Amino acid sequence: MNAKRPALVVPAPAQAPAASHEYAFCALEPQEREAAASTVLADEVALAIAFNGISQAVMLVSPTDLEDFVVGFSIGSGIVPNASDIYDVRLSGCGASQQAEVEISSRAFWALKDHRRQMAGTSGCGLCGVEAMEQALPELPTLPASPLPSAQWLNGLRQRIGEFQPLGQHCGAVHAALFMDRHGTLQLGREDIGRHNALDKLIGALARQAIDTTGGLAVVTSRCSLELIQKALRAGLQTLVSLSSPTGLAVQWARQHHLNLIHLPHHSAPRVYSPALEKHA
Repeated sequence: MNAKRPALVVPAPAQAPAASHEYAFCALEPQEREAAASTVLADEVALAIAFNGISQAVMLVSPTDLEDFVVGFSIGSGIVPNASDIYDVRLSGCGASQQAEVEISSRAFWALKDHRRQMAGTSGCGLCGVEAMEQALPELPTLPASPLPSAQWLNGLRQRIGEFQPLGQHCGAVHAALFMDRHGTLQLGREDIGRHNALDKLIGALARQAIDTTGGLAVVTSRCSLELIQKALRAGLQTLVSLSSPTGLAVQWARQHHLNLIHLPHHSAPRVYSPALEKHA
């Protein structure tokens, strides 16, 4: 009989750092410098992530929802195929220095070690460029084709997402990623100084809360580049809505992998880039 996999337990850090602090500033013009003022700025911390005791990455992130980020980063970066391969996440550290110790399954760990070994073995033989290219343009599964969402779901979306952006409303300087369910209802959102990090946090939150994403969509407030497409594909998200323009390569990959990609401009109707719809005569 196979041993039961340990449950994913994510203890809270002893003292979570604040997401923003107040800072004083003065005017550039000398005659105005006596009128000093202050404003609230978004914070960021360095988060060192280790898998089964081996350091993998150090990321600069907003110090909120770090558990979601670690899980989403692991899935979105292809380190684990799904959340069931993550057994434990332990956060520690203080101030601007944070650490995450992640325990993953043996199959995921061996795949990670093998990838690291290949990178080290090819660094001096002229193949490192090929390896880097495979990292940038990996082979990813094609999603089953899914219907486009109703246009009504996106009506007034820019105004409705404010309640899911408390940090952005408070001090700005952060990106957001949100999930809308199959009924067109915004369910949750995550924020971060990094646009990739925001989506990783959303992916992690969806996985940790076991939310069914079928028929739903993810919304990103940032420019939609190829990396965001890749993260959405790995997470199995069927539709991605971007409030800023996608890149050409992002559109190409979305079409090739059957990911619905929609851009929501400021002052015009939503633009469907993927699938490539035929124009009627």
